[in-house]
Amino acid sequence: MVLACLLTLGFLVFIFSPSSSSATTVSTAKRKFDSAAAHPLSPPTAPFQKAASLKGKRPPPPVVHYHMNNLTTTPDPIGNQENVLILTPLARFYQGYWDNLLALSYPHSLIAIGFIIPKTREGNAATAALQAAIAQTQNGPEEQRFASISILRQDFDPPLSSQDESERHKKANQKARRSAMSRARNSLLFTTIGPSTSWVLWLDADIVETPPTLIQDLTSHDKPVIVANCFQRFRNDKGQMDIRPYDYNSWQDSETAAELAAKLPVDDILMEGYSDMATYRTLMARTADTSERRDQKALIPLDGVGGTALLVKAEVHRDGAMFPPFAFYHLMETEGFAKMAKRLGWSCWGLPNYFVSYTIRPFRLIIFDDLECENNG
Repeated sequence: MVLACLLTLGFLVFIFSPSSSSATTVSTAKRKFDSAAAHPLSPPTAPFQKAASLKGKRPPPPVVHYHMNNLTTTPDPIGNQENVLILTPLARFYQGYWDNLLALSYPHSLIAIGFIIPKTREGNAATAALQAAIAQTQNGPEEQRFASISILRQDFDPPLSSQDESERHKKANQKARRSAMSRARNSLLFTTIGPSTSWVLWLDADIVETPPTLIQDLTSHDKPVIVANCFQRFRNDKGQMDIRPYDYNSWQDSETAAELAAKLPVDDILMEGYSDMATYRTLMARTADTSERRDQKALIPLDGVGGTALLVKAEVHRDGAMFPPFAFYHLMETEGFAKMAKRLGWSCWGLPNYFVSYTIRPFRLIIFDDLECENNG
């Protein structure tokens, strides 16, 4: 009789006690809800949760107030919780680019990323590879997830059917190519910049190696526009790995360039790296100190900037500095952006001894006069 009573009591306890799996499910759901955004205009690392309807009626959409005067851009962006928007026009997907993004030590919860990709066969392949990488990251550990990621597909046809170096760097293709790049950059910028964005980091899809502290290093200088020096790793004649300058769009202007520009038709542009258009500008790539003891914080003022690793205070873009898809003082794209920023009263700066690395691609040299220069367009 005693044994029967004990068995009956045990059975009742088993039936009416909540299971541990149910408790775990509730706890997980609560964690997901607690980490959700307060409103859909600020994408979090976890999805936005719509508010439950009350008596069959949904609550009105939120009205969000942003006090732009309280938005900061300081040398201590982590301490001040400043949001960084990383923007990348992308035609090909390189895993090294994504791995480098993941290695950035800036809090990923403060980083939003935007991509714009051409609607071509190559662009479709890049989109598929990018989406696979995004899915793995955003479904992974919380600390690795980015605040938000946007992918735009271009609403206009690219001027070139191929992204091969030989086509990308033909002089005859430059104006159309740079105009299309400007349009892509502007579309990406105007679509993704938000009222809480403090900094915009333009990062080429070909950049596969930067210091993990890239964002902190660039923001520490507290400059409105600042660009790193882009180099490319290669194997030299001795079979050893070496580096060589890549981006020649960061420069200080010259009298020769000014004289050339004065003779050009209003819609023509000046470009670096072509033998029949020697500007003799001071190229930041050529001023670099490649020694181990170089001063990586050394700064120089610039008149033109490249876009391989370009940090811009968001207020510069909000003031109207964009990438001209037309000849602006005989400049286009990132070089034209620098001119526009300076016309708006902002200054542009470069870090000649602070390097980021471009992926290895076939390379060709152009030589004019006593200046040898990689043709990177």
